[in-house]
Amino acid sequence: MEYVQPIRDRKQIDAIKKILKATNIRDYCLFNVGINSGLRISDLLQLRIFDVIDEKRNIKDRISLREVKTGKTKDFPIGDTSKKAIREYLMTRNYEENEPLFRSRKGKEALKRQQAYRIINEAARAVGIKERIGTHTLRKTFGYHAYQSGVDLSILQKLFNHSAPSVTLAYIGLRPRYM
Repeated sequence: MEYVQPIRDRKQIDAIKKILKATNIRDYCLFNVGINSGLRISDLLQLRIFDVIDEKRNIKDRISLREVKTGKTKDFPIGDTSKKAIREYLMTRNYEENEPLFRSRKGKEALKRQQAYRIINEAARAVGIKERIGTHTLRKTFGYHAYQSGVDLSILQKLFNHSAPSVTLAYIGLRPRYM
């Protein structure tokens, strides 16, 4: 597995959203939820419709899931941007509540990690990003922008399950700040 970078430039993020929305609303939704949740791609791809909608088919305020990698339960809010993307996406398809949220075009199975990689990578290249980009880029982009907007490093460290603040800073593509 190669080391990937976060997408630091908000204009590039917006350009990727625009490209994905114009080509495939599912991919647009995947990108939005990914960069706004900090979830690993394995956790994004395991989401089911019932994880994000309630019994009245409204988008939930929170998602609760068991992480694939750690087995830990994670509960986090769904932000307005992600809610809007999910709502737009679900309006374009017929679904049963137990289906994968990000369904493959080849039936009712979940989108595969390799396909998610291709989607993210092609969109990044289309907007001129030259750095290494992968599925982990979504999670790192979340962390990078959260930190830049003032989220305490200790919160991100806990969210990412890192052993030290320096690990978190390196993970989101920053060097530690020394006093």
